[in-house]
Amino acid sequence: MKILRCFDFFNPKKYYISMTEPQTLIKLIVLYMLDKVDFPITKAQIYDFILEKEYSNYFALTQATFELTEDGFIESSSTHSSTFLKLTDKGRDTLTFFQNRISEGIRNDINGFYEEHRLEITNRMSVITNYYRTASGDYVADLTAREKSSDLINIKINMPTEDSARAMCEHWRDKSSDIYSFILENLL
Repeated sequence: MKILRCFDFFNPKKYYISMTEPQTLIKLIVLYMLDKVDFPITKAQIYDFILEKEYSNYFALTQATFELTEDGFIESSSTHSSTFLKLTDKGRDTLTFFQNRISEGIRNDINGFYEEHRLEITNRMSVITNYYRTASGDYVADLTAREKSSDLINIKINMPTEDSARAMCEHWRDKSSDIYSFILENLL
């Protein structure tokens, strides 16, 4: 059994992660993938790549992702339709020490994946939706359009039912650009 020693530069305490070599590699692949982008990406995008390349099975990958989140190496946030993962400073520091354990072939696969899917990944992150129930029983559709890491527009609309809030979120992806343009045209 291998032990990873991970250091938090803001706290001199060492973090020890005990895991077998394959589990170590899975975790390092996830960290490496998250380090390649400067915004959160969906867990599904990471899972699709790793499972398609057969670097792991679903259960081991789920366990690795859970442990990385629990240990503070990645952050996870969810909307009604997606879970997003983001690398933390602690995860980045750990990757710096151990990324040489990822073979050049795997790194090339990851880099190729991002080159091939950059537009798709960026577009997925440029339109973000969520809805939630308020204390009064209504629902709020939270709709955001982003460019790079800045919000262009964020709209929160109270809706009477969950179905209407969900529909609003589903249509936002296709209509956000038109709505943003309409608002700018009418307010300027």
